[in-house]
Amino acid sequence: MKIALVGYGKMGKIIDEIAQGRGHDIVARLKETPTKESLNNADVVIEFSNPEAAFENIKVCLENHIPVICGTTGWLDKKPEIEKITLDNNSAFLYGSNFSLGVNLFFALNEKLARLMSNVKEYSCQLEEIHHIHKLDAPSGTAISIAEGIIENSKYEAWKLDETKDNELGIFAIRENEVPGTHSVFYRSEVDEIEIKHTAFNRNGFALGAVIASEWIVDKKGVFSMKDVLGL
Repeated sequence: MKIALVGYGKMGKIIDEIAQGRGHDIVARLKETPTKESLNNADVVIEFSNPEAAFENIKVCLENHIPVICGTTGWLDKKPEIEKITLDNNSAFLYGSNFSLGVNLFFALNEKLARLMSNVKEYSCQLEEIHHIHKLDAPSGTAISIAEGIIENSKYEAWKLDETKDNELGIFAIRENEVPGTHSVFYRSEVDEIEIKHTAFNRNGFALGAVIASEWIVDKKGVFSMKDVLGL
């Protein structure tokens, strides 16, 4: 495929390496808002930029009928508008808070476990996420996705950072050294504990998932998620 990278920070550079290793051509490496010309007839765009730029970046690509894989967080108030633009232009769009194949399998496992535990009143649930000290936002987008998966399948009505009350689901965010990302879900009773956990060793898993999603979306039309890519 011919891939355009929109946003060329740490993640963009790893995606570049992995995509070329899988036989694809990188036809654009853009740090600014793309144009039809700068996209160089790409088959697909992988967009990892920043919240301020994401909407316009994605919009331009979709209006030029180029499918977009987006991993930028913090702009989702405008996601319904992007979905409309996708359909109006008969294009394709896929957003993921985390493209790691393992994390997306973890999301599915988390929802299944939440359903199993929903009627077992002896257990309470909480989340923990650990990231490197350079990560300024808390909780992580991945932790929020995990919490939403539990809320949709349990008694919990909302999530809250740190201490909680009533039907709030607690998320504890820890910043530690150079940890790429660790997410844990705990169900605790007076007598035991059930834990599921995902530990990222590096950023490569996130980048690989984005490239696999870009391979999957070519020739498709509509709005998708990693659940569609993995058949979950």
